[in-house]
Parts: sequence; C-alpha cells; structure tokens
Amino acid sequence: MAGVSTSPARKVVGLGFLPDEARHGFLIDIPMGSGASGLICITEHRGNDLDHLGARAVDAPSPNDPALRVVIDRNRWLALAPAFWEEANRRLRANGLPAAKFQKNPGRSVPVHPSLGKELCILCWAVEDASPDDIPNALHNWEALAPEERWWLYTMTVATTGQAMQKGIGWRKALRAAIADNPFVKGEGLSPKARRELLEHSQLSLSL
Repeated sequence: MAGVSTSPARKVVGLGFLPDEARHGFLIDIPMGSGASGLICITEHRGNDLDHLGARAVDAPSPNDPALRVVIDRNRWLALAPAFWEEANRRLRANGLPAAKFQKNPGRSVPVHPSLGKELCILCWAVEDASPDDIPNALHNWEALAPEERWWLYTMTVATTGQAMQKGIGWRKALRAAIADNPFVKGEGLSPKARRELLEHSQLSLSL
C-alpha cells in the first residue's frame, strides 16, 4: 500500500511567529523579576534582523531606537497582557497554529506574529499614559475592534508617531481618546462583523 504523504508541521515560536516563513515580526522584552518599575519593550523587526529572533541575547533597546515601538511599565503590562494573549491564542488556533501560554517572566524575549504585534502595539499605545483604572475599559474597546481596524490604526500611527518616545501627540493621543478614554457601552455601535464587511472594499489584505 502506498504511503500517505503528510506536510511537515510549520515551526512556530513565541506567539505565532513563523521563523522559516517570516519577513516581519515583533519582539517583546520582559525584564526578569516582579518589580513594578520594570519596563516591557516591544520592538519591530524585518529582514536579516529576524534571524534567530527571540533565541539570541539582546541588549535593551535605547529609547531612540527606531525599531522600539512600545515602552510600558510592568503594572500596565500585567493588566492588559493576559487578555491580549487569550485573544491571540483564539486567533492562532483558528488558523491551525499552536497556542502559547502567557508567562509573567518568560526568561527570554518573546517573538510575535506581525499581525498580532501590530494589534498589541495599538493596545499598549492606548494605555501607556492612561490611568490603570482605564485599562479594563480600553480592553473592552480594543476587543470590539475587528483585526482589520487594528491593523489600519497601526499603519496610520506608526507612519507619524510610531517610535516609543512619541507619546501623547498625534495618533498616539487619538488612540488614547478613542480606546482608553471613550466609554464602552455594550451593545452600542456596529458589531465587529458589520465593520469588517465595510472594510472588505479596502485595499488592506493581511492574513491572520
């Protein structure tokens, strides 16, 4: 009997990052320990910079590093990251990729799929200077957005105020107002499905 051929499993590291296929990705650097003063950094990487992303030791990025997208304190990170991880894992499973358990201190940098990395930056930017009390509201508003909306917001924001230190101006300021400060009222407005249908006519075509 002829053998049945099977396609090899796709290698996945971190949160949906595909090292053998990726041309783009994000990296979350989480300092060891539990001190509230610890700063979580998120950087964006392309091209040769993707080689062994997350597997090599890296120095903490400088504040003016053009690849540095987010610097957020540990308390805010812990208030938003588990909900983000849950949403990300739901999407990964729906796309046939393995889920990744959230860890407060993973011991090494965490590579992230580019689509998910963009969405994480949007959430972090919205709350980076907001009161911690506003984070549950921000999570509700962020979760109500379709992925395509989050990608569009990222594209608009990163074009002008995408470096970590460009806080409180332009699109970064607008994100806080729209996501963290805007009251969430369940049941009001268009559903994510309805908004996604409106976006189908746009030129945006990103997977996951």
